[in-house]
Amino acid sequence: MSPSYAIVESGGKQYRVEKGATLLVDRLPDDEGAKVSLRPVMYRADKQIVLERGELDKVQVEAVVAEHLRGDKIRVFKYKPKKGYRRRAGHRSELTKLEVTDVKLLTRKPAGAKNAEPKQVQTGKPEGKAKAAPKKGGAKKQSSRRTSAKKET
Repeated sequence: MSPSYAIVESGGKQYRVEKGATLLVDRLPDDEGAKVSLRPVMYRADKQIVLERGELDKVQVEAVVAEHLRGDKIRVFKYKPKKGYRRRAGHRSELTKLEVTDVKLLTRKPAGAKNAEPKQVQTGKPEGKAKAAPKKGGAKKQSSRRTSAKKET
């Protein structure tokens, strides 16, 4: 029997998690020791795979913030020969270490789960004033009035 696992999303990246796994993600605003629920993208158990949005609301992935730390320093050096151009920069990522405590599939949606139906986004136009649809241009009808031809004198 293989253990169940989930693919979760955090900070625009996706991670594969199992119960008891540790995970390094971009810095989260939560304090150390706080419980965090991660958004599942996929869930897999023995013979069950969940990919649909409505069914993913039943998947629950919980983790605890173990610590906040900083990643390795990355050094960037730009250089163009014979031009006197040298630029040095660096970067050090702010990270959060998570310990996954639970990965499970519930029998029904939790009470606070969002609906699968997305809400309609209101545009800047007010609803009361509807714009009239443009008339379809077909062949023009000739008017019944005839223009009088100029009389030659």
